[in-house]
Amino acid sequence: MKLVNSGRVKPGKALDLCCGAGSNTVYLAEKGFNVTTLDISDKAVFYAKDKAGKAEVSINFLIGNFTSLPFRTHEFDFAFDFGCFHHVPTEERTAYIKGVFRVLKPKATCFLVCFSNRNGVAWNHFRKAQIQKLFQDWFRIEQIDHVSSVEGDGITRYFYQVLMQRLSDDIT
Repeated sequence: MKLVNSGRVKPGKALDLCCGAGSNTVYLAEKGFNVTTLDISDKAVFYAKDKAGKAEVSINFLIGNFTSLPFRTHEFDFAFDFGCFHHVPTEERTAYIKGVFRVLKPKATCFLVCFSNRNGVAWNHFRKAQIQKLFQDWFRIEQIDHVSSVEGDGITRYFYQVLMQRLSDDIT
């Protein structure tokens, strides 16, 4: 992950939202982060725990809903969301964003990867302006990159990578 290797994001207390099979979670732990992850899928957590065990890293794994984060206010230095936000139902997006805002320390970094509308029109495929509007009240967006990836099925999919910093003021 370029953000970690470049020093832009330094080891600290990290929250990985929707860990999936755990590759990014394990990577962060190997780089010295104190990682907590939350995933709604017990099967994903099972695979991620296995991967963490093989890598001999300690990670706090939780199963739960990402729209109701069970963490203290200002608990984390870094939040990582690789493919979680685009699964949040439209009516729960604000709750999700406010939750991530709440659990991050002031001026903490959040890195989000979500589906692009270039994949076609769908409720969870975003335009750049839409991402900016959704997050602008809680985060200062530092960078948005449009990227593509050839997936395992051979299909090219498009994503936005969003680097943002939590605003320092508490907003209700």
